[in-house]
Amino acid sequence: MHKINVLSFGSKNFNISLEELKDHLNFKLTTIDTTIDSKTFNSYDVLFCHQDFFNKNSSIDILKKSNSIKILAYSSDKIKFDLFADKIFLPVKFEEINNIIENSIAKKNFSKNSSIKIKKYILDKNEKKLLKDKSYVLLTEKEIQLLELLLSYNKPISKNKILDEVWKYSEDTDTHTVETHIYRLRKKIKTKFLDNDFILNDKKGYLL
Repeated sequence: MHKINVLSFGSKNFNISLEELKDHLNFKLTTIDTTIDSKTFNSYDVLFCHQDFFNKNSSIDILKKSNSIKILAYSSDKIKFDLFADKIFLPVKFEEINNIIENSIAKKNFSKNSSIKIKKYILDKNEKKLLKDKSYVLLTEKEIQLLELLLSYNKPISKNKILDEVWKYSEDTDTHTVETHIYRLRKKIKTKFLDNDFILNDKKGYLL
């Protein structure tokens, strides 16, 4: 299992405190007191930033652009920065540090696995939405399963294959189940996004 790589920066004293806890931390810790660059930021899973970092504004834009998880360690209630996924109020026990970093990674992974790009859209499995820009349509669980199946193939899928995979086909299954669901889904997409080509079909079956 990949061990979480964490970079701590912003305060020499804070870094020293973390180094003293190193044997109790459930992640690989690197501390740095020198100038930060974008390459450094992007090579870590988590950026653990002490509030003193904001006394020097030169690298804030680089921090904002990083795709790494950002966690703020702070001791002033006046500190408010929206770019952080989580915040830790100091002083803090090492158990809390472990928990918040592991939870932040888990939340990011969950969000990543639940957000799927389909053509010009984003399928949000958590919210059960198909989104484009700021508009969306709500989806049923079966519609989500249907889209995931179609997305997993680069060729048309037969009606029987869809019945087997999504509805666990049995003899008493309605033979019009697939057509009905695809008709309703197409209608949703056309009504909201004016898209007639979201789900296509030919003699071999359905495809995206």
